[in-house]
Amino acid sequence: MVTTAGDGPLPVLEKCHISAPPNTVGERTLPLTLFDLVWLIFHPIHQLFFYDFPYPKSHFIDTIIPKLKHSLSVTLQHFFPFAGNLIVFPSANHSGKPEIRHVEGDSVALTFAESDLDFNYLKQNHPRDCNKFHALVPLLETPFKVSGLVKIPVFSIQVTFFPNSGITIGLTNHHSLCDARTRYDFLMAWTSIAKHGTDELFLASGSLPFYDRVIEYPSYLDNLILDLPPVQAINESYRAQQLDPQTDKVRFTLVLTRSQINKIKKWLLVQLPTLEYVSSFVVACGYVWSCLAKSRVQVEGAKGEYEVDRFSCVADWRTRLNPPVPQTYFGNCTGLCMATTKTTLITGSKGFQTAVELVGTGIREGVNSKQGLAEDAKSWLEKILIQAPTIGVAGTPKLNVYDIDFGWGKPEKYETISLDYADAISVNASKESSDDLEIGLCLPAEQMDAFITISTNELESILSHHF
Repeated sequence: MVTTAGDGPLPVLEKCHISAPPNTVGERTLPLTLFDLVWLIFHPIHQLFFYDFPYPKSHFIDTIIPKLKHSLSVTLQHFFPFAGNLIVFPSANHSGKPEIRHVEGDSVALTFAESDLDFNYLKQNHPRDCNKFHALVPLLETPFKVSGLVKIPVFSIQVTFFPNSGITIGLTNHHSLCDARTRYDFLMAWTSIAKHGTDELFLASGSLPFYDRVIEYPSYLDNLILDLPPVQAINESYRAQQLDPQTDKVRFTLVLTRSQINKIKKWLLVQLPTLEYVSSFVVACGYVWSCLAKSRVQVEGAKGEYEVDRFSCVADWRTRLNPPVPQTYFGNCTGLCMATTKTTLITGSKGFQTAVELVGTGIREGVNSKQGLAEDAKSWLEKILIQAPTIGVAGTPKLNVYDIDFGWGKPEKYETISLDYADAISVNASKESSDDLEIGLCLPAEQMDAFITISTNELESILSHHF
């Protein structure tokens, strides 16, 4: 049985550990940089892909399982950190900062399970019980101690078969391993190798990971993170956060089409003639942030004029560093963008317009900062440690999750299950068109009802204008 925090364990068809082919990787070490260290005490990332697969179990066992195992092994030859472990030096013997280390035989835990849940229900956009999804994403394996070092597994995979209807592929990674860009590169490599049975096309694409640690910054910034009590406390008893059963919480996907977004932009220019250019991402985030705040106030009531709301997202810094690093740089390489405001300003009659302005300004200031990496990093840490209601963003429409095709078709649906940990939304390109946006949310059922009503009414009101 797969042990989960969801509706119960699933029957396991096979549990195995997949390593890179023998003698292709050996012992390799990847030091963590400031961009990785900030995620040490963050919750894991859970991704879930849904694929139609109207075939019997025998076909899944005889065809899909061998293909995924072989192609994963070949992929790990090129993306060795996914099979490695996070090495933490106990504070009593603090001889170095954490790193990802791979030794011969290291592997990824791969589970094949079976579910009798309603596949077609799970892949819809309408509100669905959050708990139904937890059993479909794997846990990270348990840390262990070797020669005085704590080794923490950083990646695991679960493939779940739904008889005669579909397959889900659930991925869990420790956030210190990598960001969305690196994870996407890994998946594109894996799917290419799975479809073609060889890594020749992947190698010809020039997409090999860049492992050199070339980002320069003052070393004291590492210590600002390593000296935090939660980081100091990491030892062999450390356990990555797990998904808890959710009481009356539902998952919903909102789709904004390119046509709708363009009309919203025209409406915004009428409302705010001096508004600088805003991207579709900014429009979507401002819209959802405002509607979320309004739905929370409607359900919970206002907490006073000094109540604060905060929005945060990250931007890929690979091309923004000086000097820039290659697009295939392996690891985390993102900078924080943030906006803070009084709740009353984004829940009033001009709440949406205000939210768009704030999000746009926060992103421009984050990506165009001239302070330098050291000052930016200190500013990020200060902001992260301030306690305030924050809507975070997972995902990016720049990396099309619906291109993750293992050879039996593109995904029918994508979900970011780790939204369940905190107040966060996901923003990705849509299945129907990469110009459309899918926004994923996870909220208490009463607030979700309020959000859907508020967001629908607001959108209909905007679209009723003629330009």
